[in-house]
Amino acid sequence: MITVTRLNGRQVVVNAEMIRTVEANPDTTIKLMNGDHIIVKETMAEVVSLSIEYGRSLRRLLPPS
Repeated sequence: MITVTRLNGRQVVVNAEMIRTVEANPDTTIKLMNGDHIIVKETMAEVVSLSIEYGRSLRRLLPPS
């Protein structure tokens, strides 16, 4: 899960695994697998970075193979 900020300043937690696309239009729009979209203050690069770090944190929880 990643925390992002809506344009009205309220924070929302998004399941990073449900993100389909992230676009800058110029506001950053996160489109989810279920068709919903969220417009956020973070830049596209910040959303991508948060999503990557989320994925890394999940992999750290896996036992060594």
